[in-house]
Order: sequence, then C-alpha cells, then structure tokens
Amino acid sequence: MDDFSQVRKEAARILSEKIVDMVIGFKQGTIPLKSQPMFITSQEDTDKLILDGFCQNNLAVFLHDQPKDKRIGIICRACESRAVRALVIEHQVNRENLYLIGVPCMGILDWKKIQDAADGPVTNAQESGDQILLEIGDKKQVLIRNEFIVDSCRGCGHREPIDVDIQIGEISPIEMNADNLPQTWGESFKSKSADERFQLFTEETERCIRCYACREACPMCYCTECFVDHIAPRWSESMVTPGGTQAWHIIRAFHQTGRCVECGACERACPMDIKMVYLTDKLNDDMKKEYGFEVGENEEKQPPFATITLDDKNRFKY
Repeated sequence: MDDFSQVRKEAARILSEKIVDMVIGFKQGTIPLKSQPMFITSQEDTDKLILDGFCQNNLAVFLHDQPKDKRIGIICRACESRAVRALVIEHQVNRENLYLIGVPCMGILDWKKIQDAADGPVTNAQESGDQILLEIGDKKQVLIRNEFIVDSCRGCGHREPIDVDIQIGEISPIEMNADNLPQTWGESFKSKSADERFQLFTEETERCIRCYACREACPMCYCTECFVDHIAPRWSESMVTPGGTQAWHIIRAFHQTGRCVECGACERACPMDIKMVYLTDKLNDDMKKEYGFEVGENEEKQPPFATITLDDKNRFKY
C-alpha cells in the first residue's frame, strides 16, 4: 500500500479518543524481507505502522489471548477480516470491542523464494510498484514482484476486507494470478491421480518435525488443549512417526473444514516448507459444493460441522 498515512492517522485517532486500548499492526522488521507484528498503546507509536508484502502473519491470531472486554483496533486485509468474522461467529471475540481498519492487500511475498533468487544474502529489500528492489551488500538487484507472491494469495478470491469499521484505500486492478506463472502447488496436486496424490502427501508429511508452528500461526486454532496434546485418551501418536505426522495433518485439516480462511499463515510459519493449505482448500470446496457455505461470507451462519442441534431431522445412531 503506497500511502499508509491515512491508516496511521486513523490508528492515532482511535487511540487518542480512547475508542480502543490497543492497535495491532505491523512495523519494520529487524531483518530484511520480514516485517514484524506490533502492539500499539500510544498514539505516538502509530508512525511506525507499515504494510507491505513482507507482512507475513495473519494478525487475527493475536486476538486469541486478549481479554474479550479489551477494546482492540486491528489493521485488516481481507484474510484477517474473514478470520475475525469467523472468530466472532464462534464466540471467541466480541465484535463490539473491535475496531477493524480495512486495507487492500496486493499479496504476500515469499521471502524464501526471494532469497533463493537473490545473488547473495539480502541486506535490504523494498517494494516499488511491480518490482522488488534488493540490496545485496553494495550491489543492487531487481525482481518482478508478481513472480514471488505466495500461492495462497495468487489463488485468492477474497481481496476485499469485510465487515470493517472503516475502509482505507482501494483494491488495485493488478491481477495476481497471472497466466504466465506456473500452477500453484495445490492446482498441480488436483491434477494428479489418487496414488500420485498420496505419494505427494506422504513426501510432504514425512518432513514434519511436529513443532506445531502451523497451529500457532493459525487464527482458527484456539483450543485450550489441542487434540494432539491430549493424553487421556490419546488421539494421535506424540512421536515423530509416519502415522503420527500423517494423522496430525489430516485431523488438523478436518478441524479446519469450513473454517480455514486460506490465508496460508500455516505454510509460511513452517520451518520445513510443508505444503498444507491444499488440504483445507479441498475441504472448503466441498463445504461450498455440498452446503453452499463459505467461511466469512455470512455474519451469523455457523460452519456446517458446527450446526448439529438436538432437533436435527437426521439423528445419529448409537
């Protein structure tokens, strides 16, 4: 977003007028290619706010541990706003205590691919229109921005923030999913046979070290005790075994059915570069096809797997 001054002014205003107690946004990171989440309680600090392609986190994840009565302002791209709505529907946050500043998103950049494409260790990086300007020691290098957008953003169909208190900036007409770019990993996966898909799934999960960084980065993973940590009964092997890691990824994806906002924060947090959004993408597609449900589209409708009631027509048999 080229001109972020209006966002900074709005953040300063809601703090000075005590509309909120804190604003969650991003600031310049301490290392190249990574911007850093920040939590502002003083209007003087709003000058540090930025938004660029190096803002990797989904800021809605930081609402989990805040008291429900705390008044919070949060800078929302489309995926954050959808996550907030989903959390409101699931009674994890109080919407009346939130102030959402909607901003356009031009897609998150894959810092790992940028570093791989660079001619050496990057010492500084900036965005300039459709280019990424790198500094590598005393040398400079220019990359085409569109070629380094993460897969989850390239296929994004929800670029407009929803249910925000104020919208600042407009969505650019630039098409992120360019025809001349290769298929995303998920698109390629869908074209494979069943045996080929299982082989790819096996290859991805066998790299898993069970650090659970994906869980910690996900705005929709908020359980006090995750199933994988439960020991009585134990739902999954706790050791790093093929069966245990496959079960972890399958069950976690199932828990995200109709809830995942497809932001890709889980993949970006993974130290082993494991692909996992393709699983929840498929389950979300099934929810849309079978139930006409899409996460975040409605401010009241619960995900299909959360709508079982005592008066359901089709009763479970025990």
